[in-house]
Amino acid sequence: MLHQLRRRALVGTGAIALGLTTCFTAAAGPASATGDDGVRTSGACIHGGHLKLKAKHDDGRIEVEFEVDSNRAGQNWTVRIRDDGALVVARHARTAGRSGSFSVEKKIANRPGPDKIRARATFKNRTCTGTVVV
Repeated sequence: MLHQLRRRALVGTGAIALGLTTCFTAAAGPASATGDDGVRTSGACIHGGHLKLKAKHDDGRIEVEFEVDSNRAGQNWTVRIRDDGALVVARHARTAGRSGSFSVEKKIANRPGPDKIRARATFKNRTCTGTVVV
């Protein structure tokens, strides 16, 4: 009987830990090809909101578009976009309109080999993170 109680406690604790880990690591889903030599990903942000990240080759450069929709206008988000770890965008973006969204677009250098683009936006306790490889 005591053995069964311990096992139930461990299973319950493991399920709670897994649930918490899932909440804290929630981010965009896997990237998919767009058919025009581009890739995109989208997903839920931690503590609310939705993100879309797109990247594609364009005239020897890479066109990156990062969009966050929080459903609240007037929020001032911190945005960072990195290409293979190198910071290529560092700015603030304010949500606007009825959708409470913003979009950041930038053409960046096309580095040799595959480019791993990671975009991250934060506002208070909200975090939106997406990664694509183009």
